[in-house]
Amino acid sequence: MRWELLLCTATFFTASEWNFIHCMRLLLFWSNPVLLLIGYVIIIVAALGTFSVHGSLVALWVPTEYIAIMGLFIGGFIAGNGSKVLKSSLSAMGMALKGSKYNRALYVDLLSLLYEILGKVRKEGLMSIESDVENPDSSAIFSKYPSVSSDHHVIEFMCDYLRMMVGGNLNAFEIENLMDMEIETHHQEAHQAPHAIDEIGQAMPAFGIVVCVMGVVNTMGAVGEPPAVLGKMVAGALVGTFLGILLSYGFIAPLAGQIKQKVEENGKIFQVMKVVLLASMNGYAPQIAVEFGRKVLFATDRPTFLELEQELKNRKG
Repeated sequence: MRWELLLCTATFFTASEWNFIHCMRLLLFWSNPVLLLIGYVIIIVAALGTFSVHGSLVALWVPTEYIAIMGLFIGGFIAGNGSKVLKSSLSAMGMALKGSKYNRALYVDLLSLLYEILGKVRKEGLMSIESDVENPDSSAIFSKYPSVSSDHHVIEFMCDYLRMMVGGNLNAFEIENLMDMEIETHHQEAHQAPHAIDEIGQAMPAFGIVVCVMGVVNTMGAVGEPPAVLGKMVAGALVGTFLGILLSYGFIAPLAGQIKQKVEENGKIFQVMKVVLLASMNGYAPQIAVEFGRKVLFATDRPTFLELEQELKNRKG
């Protein structure tokens, strides 16, 4: 499949309609980071390949234009963001090149963990989970689900609200409001990085114009040169505009889009925990409570009712 996909990418613009559809189907089997890189390759081939048919790629090699626009990009990004956002943006760029851990298997583990905890509460009372909530790292229940317990944000969220349940009488409406505010805070914080990257991406065409204007000014200072020399200088100046637009819409915008999608994926797990815990607080049995959580999952990650039921039975047995 790997070589078939590479062949599809190489012949993307010359393939027949059937081959195009076949290529699109093959792409569905690949993770988002791979698709991002494949998209970059297609963009480069489309931009430079079509140009090379009628001209020489050497004309695009103007080192000073590249240095200038990259300097403006880095300077603008640093000047427009604080250290916290810069750090999270670098981390988010790395995250975009990694596969997502939020899949059906992880959510089945999460729902199974919640089912086991709530089942213990129903049989033995709230105080029975106090030691598990206070020390999740040494808990026999949490240790069964390493894919969930390895995420400290998830464990912290879950244990905080389980601790409140153990602590005393709760008003489910007030707890729901608190959960919503915490999830919204997490959502806003997570969106800072893609927002910063998207903002600098939108500025790149303007930076390209700045570099182009600088080149034109330089050209105007050499009006006494032969037309061939002036034409080469103008062409060099226009490379700045070309780079600004290409980097903005061809590279930075897709990267920001991938990061935004991952942020949305990361936030879903908190919504699942929220509805399961609230259902339990409102008196629903563990089996029904986890069904609430299953229903809020994305369709691609959601196990069927029978699949989840069978999984819970197998783990219980």
